[in-house]
Amino acid sequence: MDDHGGELDPVSRKVHDEEHLGVEIPETAHQISSDSWFQVGFVLTTGINSAYVLGYSGTIMVPLGWVFGIVGLILATAISLYANSLIAKLHEFGGKRHIRYRDLAGFIYGRKAYSLTWGLQYVNLFMINTGYIILAGQALKAVYVLFSDDGALKLPYCIAIAGFVCALFAIGIPHLSALRIWLGFSTFFSLVYIVAAFVLSLQDGIKAPKRDYSIPGKTTSKIFTTIGAAANLVFAFNTGMLPEIQATVRKPVVGNMLKALYFQFSVGVLPMYAVTFVGYWAYGSSTSSYLLNSVNGPVWVKAVANISAFLQTVIALHIFASPMYEYVDTKYGIKGSALSIRNLSFRIMVRGGYLTINTLVAALLPFLGDFMSLTGAISTFPLTFILANHMYLVAKKNKLTSLQKLWHWINVCFFGCMSVAAAIAALRLIAVDSKTYHVFADL
Repeated sequence: MDDHGGELDPVSRKVHDEEHLGVEIPETAHQISSDSWFQVGFVLTTGINSAYVLGYSGTIMVPLGWVFGIVGLILATAISLYANSLIAKLHEFGGKRHIRYRDLAGFIYGRKAYSLTWGLQYVNLFMINTGYIILAGQALKAVYVLFSDDGALKLPYCIAIAGFVCALFAIGIPHLSALRIWLGFSTFFSLVYIVAAFVLSLQDGIKAPKRDYSIPGKTTSKIFTTIGAAANLVFAFNTGMLPEIQATVRKPVVGNMLKALYFQFSVGVLPMYAVTFVGYWAYGSSTSSYLLNSVNGPVWVKAVANISAFLQTVIALHIFASPMYEYVDTKYGIKGSALSIRNLSFRIMVRGGYLTINTLVAALLPFLGDFMSLTGAISTFPLTFILANHMYLVAKKNKLTSLQKLWHWINVCFFGCMSVAAAIAALRLIAVDSKTYHVFADL
């Protein structure tokens, strides 16, 4: 029994002095402690500059406008760096490496928190991956529409194709560290669609007449969309799986992870800022939630940009699905060669099944902006901001001043209120869109 009344496994029951004993590493079927901080920095940057960035002009800037949009993005960057740094510093707390978010929460609070955190994280990653499949489907449809206007290939079909390709990739790449060269491809694909969207938006903005930057909607809808946009702000910068990513980094794990975070929140955010601000500048309040649908330019450029967005999304989804894969692989003892018949058939069955469910939900409710808002509200806020501050408060309580404790409590209370408000706003948006569009809508 732990001091919170929950039962932990034998490894977790050990109490260590984190400053005097060697660091204990838990069992896992996946590779850990093998990647440089630079590679981990690229994993984080892949997440922040995924094809989701093509939606931020429409889902963040349009509801917030210039002033609140710019201030919000800058504040979200700073607050996200701070919160992620808190989590990174707890990675070896108590003399044990916490390679999973739920392990860290369970070690600090007990078994109930372990289960609650795993539930929150599972929902977070499931919804992020659902959004990725919607994005990949939109990119495929955008390519098709460039060359044919017969309407034969509808969005649900494109989403099904995207889900199948994502499943093939998941079966072929056994764990997060195995991405390696694929991270290079991911960076290249990101640059292609970001540069294309930036340049084409810039050209359109120069040629276009005066744009309307007023926030659309009536007063009530403005309030809800503004709160939803706040959830999108935190969604943009946070993975909800930092300990799992930190598990792959070489020693010293805290110092190297902080380097990766500084890389993510400096160099990594610049492309996202550029395409978000220029997209909104070019099209104003009429900006699409998928920027490549708004741009004008050569067909081949738009086709290459959309294909790049599709391919990068396949790679990025694998990052956010990896905690689920690690859990089932470890639980069922999947070790040895990734190409053995047993391991290959296991990945086909488990990963294929998981992504089939993702794909079905994506096709059923393809409202990308709403999914981003709901994900930010019910999981990103609690995982990245509420838990991070409270865990740090509990873990370091004897080393913090009264002022520092007050600061962390203010963060916990503020982001708790934001989480509730954003969840209500996101559910309202989904309800409104569900009435406007039927299931399996061809948006």
